[in-house]
Amino acid sequence: MSLGYVLVRSILLVLLLMGAFAYFMVMERKVLGYFQLRWGPVRVGPWGLLQPIADAVKMVSKEDTAPAGADALIFHAAPAIVLFVALGAFAVIPLGPTLHFGGFAVPLSVSSPPSSLLYVLAIASLGVYGISLGGWASQSKYALLGSLRASAQMVSYELALGLAVISAVVLSGRLDLPGIVAAQSQHHLWGVVPDILGFAIFAICSVAECNRAPFDLAEAEGELVAGFHTEYSGFRYANFVIAEYINMFTMSALGALLFLGGWNGPFGLGASFWWLLLKMAAYLFFFIWVRSTYPRIRYDRLMGFGWKVLVPAAFVNLVWIAVFVGLLGGWR
Repeated sequence: MSLGYVLVRSILLVLLLMGAFAYFMVMERKVLGYFQLRWGPVRVGPWGLLQPIADAVKMVSKEDTAPAGADALIFHAAPAIVLFVALGAFAVIPLGPTLHFGGFAVPLSVSSPPSSLLYVLAIASLGVYGISLGGWASQSKYALLGSLRASAQMVSYELALGLAVISAVVLSGRLDLPGIVAAQSQHHLWGVVPDILGFAIFAICSVAECNRAPFDLAEAEGELVAGFHTEYSGFRYANFVIAEYINMFTMSALGALLFLGGWNGPFGLGASFWWLLLKMAAYLFFFIWVRSTYPRIRYDRLMGFGWKVLVPAAFVNLVWIAVFVGLLGGWR
């Protein structure tokens, strides 16, 4: 595969994700408005559809400020690290089955390494470095506390998330995302059926991993002003927001690929990119629904729930999947 071919696909992926982020944010604000009996964005363009353009102009035109005592290099690099990691994690997500045009195979991902699932987990875990460095380099107590809370939260919930993902690996016997989808198709059974507890744990942890309500303790305004990005403004602040939404896309795609059959339709209705897109949309709606329903929980309860409930439950689920595969035959 030539470097130019990979570069073109990478640029297309970045443009796709940026466009998806812009209009998903509008849809989230509209759906939250319906939940809360208000209109949401309606002023800019028909039905508020030009709101992303207004937001982009506002962010770019804002003054890029930095605290006088901040570490300039790290302060400016932290948002770029967070955004780069978010984009890099999505690079190996297959958005559908490989397409064939005139003898050419076109995979719907930038790259397809043999252990693509491990790659996603490894690079996604690096996002915490950008958050930690951004809070530390700001030389602000509020930003530092927010970054420390975000780091502790992400580390603790990544353990339960990793165990839930391992259950899907044990069930399918594969480490590549297309292979996990193929295993579910081969046995005509989505992973969520035998691994319903693993899917529930994955869904909860994915909300915490993306710092979304009710697990948005890193940005608790009443306690931390705005958390780790308190001192950021303009486009650098926008990088944190864009990365959060791209992480949501990644988690929704992983949930669909690992547990919901990926691009395979239910009841043998064929395989298509649109099936995966529909499942991702339902998963993203879950993010919005949870945000509009549950209030932010206390930090000690957040950590206690992760270590005392989710981690033990993930171990129990992993034992069950091992029994299902090893003793009951499972999918082998």
